[in-house]
Amino acid sequence: MVSAESGAPCQVVLLASGAGTLAQSVLDSSGGADSPYRVVGLVSDRHCEAVTRAETAGLPTAVVRPADHPDRPAWDRALTDAVRGFSPDWVVSAGFMRILGESFLGEFAGRVVNTHPALLPSFPGAHAVRDALDYGVTVTGCTVHLVDAGVDTGPVIAQCAVDVLPDDTESSLHERIKVVERELLVDILAAAARGRLHTEGRKVHLS
Repeated sequence: MVSAESGAPCQVVLLASGAGTLAQSVLDSSGGADSPYRVVGLVSDRHCEAVTRAETAGLPTAVVRPADHPDRPAWDRALTDAVRGFSPDWVVSAGFMRILGESFLGEFAGRVVNTHPALLPSFPGAHAVRDALDYGVTVTGCTVHLVDAGVDTGPVIAQCAVDVLPDDTESSLHERIKVVERELLVDILAAAARGRLHTEGRKVHLS
């Protein structure tokens, strides 16, 4: 695991596909002089609000559209090249709605962090909040995990619970989850940058 023991902040690249609120929380947290990491670029699979947010903040961006490549492996190699160009220590999937492929995970194995709006392994996939409501659970939450080749199957780093209220809609529940999701991601990223994450098989320990 890469750390900031040398005194220089770890370099972080964000992956994002949508509104960019999660990416914005990482950007905001990296602005302080005592932050152990700094965001050096944002890469997206489409022109979206997350790209606009990054450009407004003066952050370099790259857009790697699947439609511009003949197949998924070619797109994955192009995505890998784009992220490699920023020389990241860590990559944060902040609302990136694509499965990362063999080339990407081979290049950045063990250094890609994702958040998910449920307590994995429950409710993986793109509709986690809706699925939790439909199932009738009274507690859900969010998970920060390392990314592997599966869909939300990587080793869990940390989780935070969120109560489901009787009158919750998908939107209201998701908004409350996002609040704790942003805080948890920033905390875990700071720990990673300080070299405090240690992986043994599927177990990730915070020292």
